[in-house]
Amino acid sequence: MNILPEKNGKRTVTIFGGGGYIGPVIAQRLLNNGYKVRIIDLFLYESQNVMLGLLAHPDFEVVAGDYADPKILKQGISGATDIIILAGLVGDPITKKYPEAHKAINQLGMSNLINSLNGHSLSRVIFVSTCSNYGLIEKNELADENYELSPLSLYATAKVEAEKQILRLKGKTDFDATILRFATAFGLAPRMRFDLTVSQFIQEMFLKRELVVYDPDTWRPYCHVQDFASAIQNVLEAPSKMISFEVFNAGGQDNNYTKRMLVELISKYIPNPPITYQEFGSDPRNYRVNFDKITSKLNFFPCFSVEDGIKELIAALEQDLFSDQDFRPNFYGNYAITFPPEKNE
Repeated sequence: MNILPEKNGKRTVTIFGGGGYIGPVIAQRLLNNGYKVRIIDLFLYESQNVMLGLLAHPDFEVVAGDYADPKILKQGISGATDIIILAGLVGDPITKKYPEAHKAINQLGMSNLINSLNGHSLSRVIFVSTCSNYGLIEKNELADENYELSPLSLYATAKVEAEKQILRLKGKTDFDATILRFATAFGLAPRMRFDLTVSQFIQEMFLKRELVVYDPDTWRPYCHVQDFASAIQNVLEAPSKMISFEVFNAGGQDNNYTKRMLVELISKYIPNPPITYQEFGSDPRNYRVNFDKITSKLNFFPCFSVEDGIKELIAALEQDLFSDQDFRPNFYGNYAITFPPEKNE
């Protein structure tokens, strides 16, 4: 399939759900590389101010609204050459806490979004899924893209269903779709999150709070937000035959860690933290992930190690860059929402 630039030669990428942890980083990278970018976001965590650093760019626009609203959906698709789907209620805890919102956003809303994309002369549709889809791998095997999916949460189950819906469209659309199963994110970003493993561990240890680590020998893959942005760009610019209706694990082999390994690595920079290890926590997920496919097919190599992320976040904490966290906890983590959001009169 041919790339479909606008008359000025620039591709216009709409990022549904682009106002969170990863979206602004992707947007900045694409703007820096000659794309036009539109972000659609409901800003459930009141993260609107992360857009301020992008608004001055002439090729950027933001639309505050719900992609389940037909008018907002139409506005997002109109004039776009490419779509990135980050949207959703993200994470196991928040979807478990708000099952009705999860159903409206992650199931019904997402299904409608996917069904609305055909017939608009789009070039690429990138759906961001999760390595959490692999669930619980007992024998420390490496999960490649063909490994059996075994989602353990509402969040991962909805991602698996969306993947299936997209893959059923193969041969029936005027666009190329790609599924990226993201590893767990880390790294500095405009909307920093401290409810994800790497950043949570670093912050708790830096502040000398007792950190309780459940199931310390379970594995997770990790990936820096800047590397996710790079992976997205690689998909946008790869030949169609390489990415059309393909699934890729997005991350790097060297960033597979157990929780205990993470603590030990952070302890090189924050000595003698108060740590307690406990077994049989509420989250039994355990998966190591193989990233050979994205490396060989898309020439994707993460630039940032987990250790790089540890050092950059400690440096930011030393400069007191997150002093407002106690006053804006929901900005720094997916903890609570009001859905549907209350509208100001």
